Amino acid sequence: MNQDQFEKMRDGRGFIAALDQSGGSTPKALKNYGIDEDAYSNDEEMFRVVHEMRSRIMTSPAFNGDRILGAILFEDTMNREIDGRPSADYLWNVRKVVPIIKIDKGLADEADGVQVMKPMPGLDGLLERAVDKGFFGTKERSFIAEGNEKGVKAVADQQFEVGKQVAAAGLVPILEPEVSIKAPNKAQGEAMLKKHLLAGLEQWPTDKYLMFKITLPEEDNFYSDLVDHPNVVRVVALSGGYSREEANARLARNKGVVASFSRALTEGLSAQQSDEDFNKTLDASIQSIYDASNA
Repeated sequence: MNQDQFEKMRDGRGFIAALDQSGGSTPKALKNYGIDEDAYSNDEEMFRVVHEMRSRIMTSPAFNGDRILGAILFEDTMNREIDGRPSADYLWNVRKVVPIIKIDKGLADEADGVQVMKPMPGLDGLLERAVDKGFFGTKERSFIAEGNEKGVKAVADQQFEVGKQVAAAGLVPILEPEVSIKAPNKAQGEAMLKKHLLAGLEQWPTDKYLMFKITLPEEDNFYSDLVDHPNVVRVVALSGGYSREEANARLARNKGVVASFSRALTEGLSAQQSDEDFNKTLDASIQSIYDASNA
């Protein structure tokens, strides 16, 4: 593990930029960016176009380690270059932004009110490549549609199981058991989740570290037990469908939690903008999320 990256992630001021839209979410991300589906004809072209969008963000003067702790990338981005350098190398050595890789392969069908992660048969190989390329950590997402005890436990158990595999490979896992902001019993679901996350931490190896990425809770400072845990490097929050304004307001009320926003970060950016307008819009977005993360 890179000690400088670890200390930045643990002690630095800022937030994590989530730039990890994968196959299913990419068309929507591109549409929000002003690029319709008729601009590409297959997955290969789609990923090339979205890489151009991400590269434009990451090479913007606004995007650097002064306000951004880390960036989560999709596996496709890991294998590409930014400004002529491998993506993780560019992020850390040029921008001083800690590189993180999304490892899950998407969600299984809903059962017991949740969607666990699909199987990841090539995970060991992916983790080995991530270490070789200089990545600090990983991210894995599950989805809780409603507070169902059996389902929530299944999500937490799987998250920790995969997280231990990641930690054993020498990376810091970000466990992301997202609770839907539309869950009919969101607060109850969050109470179930916290119980199972704290139980999982009791079984966590004392010499390994991890992070959590959570939905902004109904009760302020609800996850303070996670924030204060000695093996938890950071607790970060997803925007989860809230507008940037609403997400920032909720975030500012949760002490010690910083943002890991995706859609809320890129809100207002467009392929049609001049570089000046694009950089100005991104700068304002980054500043507002930074302020809420460090309130």
